[in-house]
Amino acid sequence: MESHFRVSLLAAALILISPSLHLASAARPAAGTTSTEFIRTSCSATAYPTLCFSSLSSRASAIQRSPKLLAHAALSVSIDTARATSGDMVRLSRGTKMTPREVGAMRDCMEELGDSVDRLSSSMAEMNQINGSNFGLMMSDIQTWVSAALTDEDTCMEGFAGNYMAGGVKTTVRGKIVNVAHVTSNALALINSYASLHG
Repeated sequence: MESHFRVSLLAAALILISPSLHLASAARPAAGTTSTEFIRTSCSATAYPTLCFSSLSSRASAIQRSPKLLAHAALSVSIDTARATSGDMVRLSRGTKMTPREVGAMRDCMEELGDSVDRLSSSMAEMNQINGSNFGLMMSDIQTWVSAALTDEDTCMEGFAGNYMAGGVKTTVRGKIVNVAHVTSNALALINSYASLHG
């Protein structure tokens, strides 16, 4: 199952790296569209539209109908989720009796999550400074970093492959990392959509 997850996640990242006309059209708000409708329509072009809408709809007043603000909000959600998950895993590693191999996998996973947070934070800093004269170069950096963050999250899961790990720990960690990977995938889709509007 982990192998299938890894292959499908990497395939999704490769697909999302190339902005599509479908994504671009979804990001252009139609006249009279409300901010909530804009978010729902934009999220429909992501891999996980229900999660996308539920995680962003509460920010509708800040997002308005702006593809840039939508991408910014999605990136913020991804950072917040990765940081919260990292904290959860620290607590899990301290409060759960694990074998040395499980401890090692958990340590490696937390390191990967830390790298993911760093890449996402760098992307946010770049997004905050983006302007017309350097838009293409900075967006390319952002897309690369968010894609790398998605790979970090996938690599975390690799340490939990196999039957040696206790079901409870494995299931808990997998659930948390899958959630982080899904919101990051959605953020990448919305970032690509925003980038394609300026292509």
